[in-house]
Amino acid sequence: MPPRQHQAPNTRPPQVVKVVDLLDLKDAAIRYTDLLAKVTNSRQHDIGFMLYCPMGEGLRLAPEKRADYAKWLQEGAATLASLYNPDVGLIRSWPWGNHLVIIDNMMNLELLEWAAKNGGDAKYHDIAVSHARKTDENHFRADGGTYHVLDYDPNNGDWVTAVYSKQGANLVHSSWSRGQGWAIYGFTMMYRETKDPRFLVRAMKSADYAIDNPNMPADGVPYWDFGAPGEERDSSAAAVMASGLLELADFVGGEKGASYRAFAVKQLASLASSAYFSEGDEIGHFLLKHGVGHKPAHSEVDTPLDYGDYYFLEALLRLRDKAR
Repeated sequence: MPPRQHQAPNTRPPQVVKVVDLLDLKDAAIRYTDLLAKVTNSRQHDIGFMLYCPMGEGLRLAPEKRADYAKWLQEGAATLASLYNPDVGLIRSWPWGNHLVIIDNMMNLELLEWAAKNGGDAKYHDIAVSHARKTDENHFRADGGTYHVLDYDPNNGDWVTAVYSKQGANLVHSSWSRGQGWAIYGFTMMYRETKDPRFLVRAMKSADYAIDNPNMPADGVPYWDFGAPGEERDSSAAAVMASGLLELADFVGGEKGASYRAFAVKQLASLASSAYFSEGDEIGHFLLKHGVGHKPAHSEVDTPLDYGDYYFLEALLRLRDKAR
């Protein structure tokens, strides 16, 4: 009988790690994604987020569901395109006002680009490009910061009738940090899809505003608004920025691209630290703490957010893939 192995004093026993069954995760993902089929005809601007994020991944990871996902994505693209007003050149965000457009809408354009390239109507691409160009022209201040909401004359896309800061702290002098992240990510994505240099320039200006902002904390996790230093941080904004910056870095290249990549890595390291990453069942099944959904409405303040987790994981995967 072999001698008994004694544990050295003052050492901790090996931790027992629960191995997650990847097939169980896939089955759960398919089950929940299938529930979204009922929203393909829902006329709301978030339909791109709601469908393309899960089903776009499903096209890659669940080939047995590819036909269903492709069908539902095309239906969703048609619904999103129905919110486009050719007299304005932009997709409408909300049904009140004249023709309201939020910076978040840049994220929905990927659904239109996918649909146009995969058997859908070619006009989807034209709508996406028009929306991005008009957003580039009007949705930014000279310093590269973004407005949250513009209201257009419904008969004239060159006339902005009002500007609102629905989710930000200040209309004129600051930028809502997650909205800045949407701009970085959205214009980088549109450059990928079109290779239009104006979109790359806008993505860089948006990134430089965030990275060089005097109110950006040292750890790279921004306050919920750049004009609200000392208030709540928004981990979801950092996750969106990091994912967008990693893709932007590849397109820019050189020292500038390296600086974008380095900042994204810093953001991810901060988000993976105990300051932002949950330990155990601290916040249930979420990964990131300290997200801010809609502070002006006193909704989801200092709380985990599902989209924060999504873009955090996406950024980690992008970083991993580049390291291979």
